[in-house]
Amino acid sequence: MSLTPPGELPPPAPEPEPVRQLSLFGVEAADPSPADLAGLLAGPGEVVRMGGTARVSITVAEAWRVHVLVAELSRRGLTPTWEVAVPERGHEVRTAYATTLAPLGTAWLADGVKHPPPGFHLNGRRLRLWTAAAGVAEPGGYRLHLGAADEPWWSTVGRALAAIGLPAVLVESGAGGPAYRMTGRRRTARLAELVGDRPAAAPPAAWPTAG
Repeated sequence: MSLTPPGELPPPAPEPEPVRQLSLFGVEAADPSPADLAGLLAGPGEVVRMGGTARVSITVAEAWRVHVLVAELSRRGLTPTWEVAVPERGHEVRTAYATTLAPLGTAWLADGVKHPPPGFHLNGRRLRLWTAAAGVAEPGGYRLHLGAADEPWWSTVGRALAAIGLPAVLVESGAGGPAYRMTGRRRTARLAELVGDRPAAAPPAAWPTAG
């Protein structure tokens, strides 16, 4: 037992580590799962079925998105590949056909047409993939781009965003095509909270921040 010399105060007790509050819908609320690829389908992603398997693909504009998506898909036990997309002049990232994606294909395809299934919802893990594939920072806000051919279902996706505290405005034209735009520091901070830390490959200015 150490004694404090007379006339001297004991050293202050170390401050406890701050406790990080986990969001019910955030990326840390559950382990990564193939079901998280619903976030890509909420945006411009596509899914196709073959027998008892399915495959998800998405075309992205910047190379950093390829690196992030390949890492995220691999974390979910999937086998991703990518190639230069023509004529889009981007990069197509796709999974191999997998039985673990069959439920996603069944839920999202009706007569070969993509649409959100009944009860569709978003969470941090799904938003993280959508952000990595089609999220764009802009002054005073953030955009999450949509599939141009998915117009009948845009409102469903918008309601899912609002349900987790991200009310957004539908922007049907402009650079990058249709998107939901969130404006204001509070909503951007909420998005940053849900999608988690910036991936190493993502430029700092491209990822949502709480600041």
